[in-house]
Amino acid sequence: MKQLQIRIYPNGQVEAETKGIKGKACLNYISIMEQLTGAKTVDSEFTPEYRESEVLLTEDTVEEVGLHG
Repeated sequence: MKQLQIRIYPNGQVEAETKGIKGKACLNYISIMEQLTGAKTVDSEFTPEYRESEVLLTEDTVEEVGLHG
């Protein structure tokens, strides 16, 4: 499941993190988080998921590994 986790601290600082979004696709969510919070990104770090690839299974893939009924 793809999620955006946003924390807003009493001093106004905002932290946001993507969950379940692998690879460079997480970068597409920076502008969404900025719009939701009214904040601008001043620093960012990559999560371990950034270095992972998203695997999409198609019917052909499922049949190939024998998982299709």
